[in-house]
Amino acid sequence: MNEPYSATAPMELPTVPHKDRSGGLVAFGVMTLLLGVLAGLFVPLMFLGQSMAAKVNHTPTDFSLIMPAIGIYGIMAVVLVWLGIGSIKARRWARALMLIFSWSWLVTGVIAVTVMAFVMPKILAGLPANAAPGQPAMPPEAMAAVLVGSFLIYGVMFVVLPAIWTIFYQSRHVKMTCERRDPVPRWTDACPLPVLGLCLWLWISVPMLLILPISGHGVMPFFGVFLTGFPGTVFCLVMAGLWACAGWLLYRLDSRGWWLIFIAMCVFMVSGGLTFARHDMLEMYQLMNYPKAQLDQIQQSGLLEGNRMSWLMSLSAVPFLGYLLFIKKFLRPNG
Repeated sequence: MNEPYSATAPMELPTVPHKDRSGGLVAFGVMTLLLGVLAGLFVPLMFLGQSMAAKVNHTPTDFSLIMPAIGIYGIMAVVLVWLGIGSIKARRWARALMLIFSWSWLVTGVIAVTVMAFVMPKILAGLPANAAPGQPAMPPEAMAAVLVGSFLIYGVMFVVLPAIWTIFYQSRHVKMTCERRDPVPRWTDACPLPVLGLCLWLWISVPMLLILPISGHGVMPFFGVFLTGFPGTVFCLVMAGLWACAGWLLYRLDSRGWWLIFIAMCVFMVSGGLTFARHDMLEMYQLMNYPKAQLDQIQQSGLLEGNRMSWLMSLSAVPFLGYLLFIKKFLRPNG
C-alpha cells in the first residue's frame, strides 16, 4: 500500500485497451487555466469593492478583513493555472490533483447551495422592511426572479461544472492516457487519492490560519470564551502546527497523523460548541471589528443567531468525521 517508489524510473504498465483522451485533457486544461485567470481577477476586484464599501458606509478602509478571501483567490489562481498547464501536458500529477480539486469543488458547492436555500429567502424577506423612506419595496415577483436566477447561477457554477470536471478526470481512459504519456511516478502516487486530498486541505489551511491573527485580530472560540490578541494568535499558530504535522504524517500513511487530526477535531468541536452555546456569532464578528453594515447583513440572515452556530458546527463535523473513518483503512496500523 505504501511501497517505496522511484521519482525517475518509468512504471511498467500492463497493456489495457483505452481511448486516448489527450484532446479532452487539453480542452479541460485550457478551461481550468481560464478559471485560474478569473480567480486572479477577483483579487483586485475585492480591493476595489472594499474601498467602495468604505466610502458608501463612511468608514475607514480595512483591507485586513478581506485578507483570507484575497489569500484564497490568489492561491486558487496560481494553482488552477498550474493545473491547467499540467492537464494540457497530460501529467499524471495534474490528473490526480484535478480530481481532488473537482471533488472538493463539487462537495463545497452542494453545501453552499444548500445553505443558500435557507439564507437567501430570509435576506430577501427583510428587504421590504429595510427599504429607505420613499423607496418602493421589492415586489414578490422580483424576489422570486432573484431567487431563481441566483440558484441557477450558483447551481451551474458550483454543482454542474464541478460534476463535469469530476466525471471527466475520474474516467479510466483519462487515467490511462496520463499514465501512458507520463510513465514516471510522481509525488501524487505516494499515497491514495482520498488520503492525499485530506493532506492537501490540511496544508492549505496552514497559511489561512497564519493570516487569521492579522485579518481576524486573533479572535478564536475557546471552551466558552473568545480568545483575542496574543492568546488567540498563539492558538492559531498551534493549530497551524498541528494541521501541518498531521498532513505530513497522513501523507506518509502514518496512523499517528489520523489520530492527531481526529482528537484535535473532537476537542475543537467541544470547544466551539461550548463557546457558541453561550455567545452569539455576532459577538465574534464584533470583536473582529467587522463594519456595522456587514454585521447588519449577517444579523438580517438570522442563520447565526442564538445557538444555531453550535448546531451548524455539529452537523458540518459529521461528514468530516465520516470521511476520516473512510480513509483510516488506507493507513498503516502501527504508524
